[in-house]
Amino acid sequence: MSISVAAPVRGRSAFALILAGILWGTGGLSGSLLGARAGLHPLPVATYRLLLGGCCTVLFLALTGRRPQWTKPVLRRLLLAGALLAQFQACYFGAVSLTSVSIATMTTIGSVPVFVTLATAARRRRRPGATTLVATTAAVAGLVLLTWSPHGIPEGGRLLAGVALALAAGAEFATLTLVTRRPVEGLDAFCTTAFGLLFGGLLLLPFGLAIGMALPLRPDVVAVALYLGLVPTGVAYGAYFLALRTAAPVVAALSALLEPLTATFLSALLLHDELGVTGWTGAALLVTALAVSYTRR
Repeated sequence: MSISVAAPVRGRSAFALILAGILWGTGGLSGSLLGARAGLHPLPVATYRLLLGGCCTVLFLALTGRRPQWTKPVLRRLLLAGALLAQFQACYFGAVSLTSVSIATMTTIGSVPVFVTLATAARRRRRPGATTLVATTAAVAGLVLLTWSPHGIPEGGRLLAGVALALAAGAEFATLTLVTRRPVEGLDAFCTTAFGLLFGGLLLLPFGLAIGMALPLRPDVVAVALYLGLVPTGVAYGAYFLALRTAAPVVAALSALLEPLTATFLSALLLHDELGVTGWTGAALLVTALAVSYTRR
């Protein structure tokens, strides 16, 4: 009986994680489109992403009559989630500005399952299982093959600083994964998403305003901004936080690898970028690693 009950729960959790990863993948394309059409620096784009995602999901909660119980533990959890989301975005885009999109993405996303695996092993005081090690290694190798580009690599201190920021972003996302899966009384996944995004956007707002956040009020720009805030941010993080309640943390961290995988496929489909043998090999490794992690007991 326990197996028959657990299987549908794992299925729903896997579906939510896959949905989150795929929707995150559309965020890169829509964020780049917003930056190009509005003439925005990546950090203001990230600020708009969190603020609009938070505002849209808070409005949804208000319309449905849902709200968290404003206790001290709930407030602490929401402020922590907001701070981690803001730091993750800031460190990631700082890494992009110092290195390149491929290096920053590969280092940030690839380090997340490694950090989560190490933290989980330390907490449980035992080595990770063979399946976890194989899935994590294959996923990181696949990500390297999928996103690695030898062109435009900076040298010296600039590269080291960029990689350090990318690793910091990965550590913050790993911390977010581990922290938010522990339930807090009076707080569900949707409230965590709504107010975590809103608080994170407010924390980034001073930096975004300092760089410049002027947004042309044209229909195409507004539509892209709303899509970026609602779909790959509000809906994606809502699905991710919901799945964290039942998914293993390493499996949840590996699902983040669907973001660069989806973004690469969209670039190949819409922008006619060629993957080549190396890219397709990396994609196959990623899919295999995710399949192994999702189907294990």
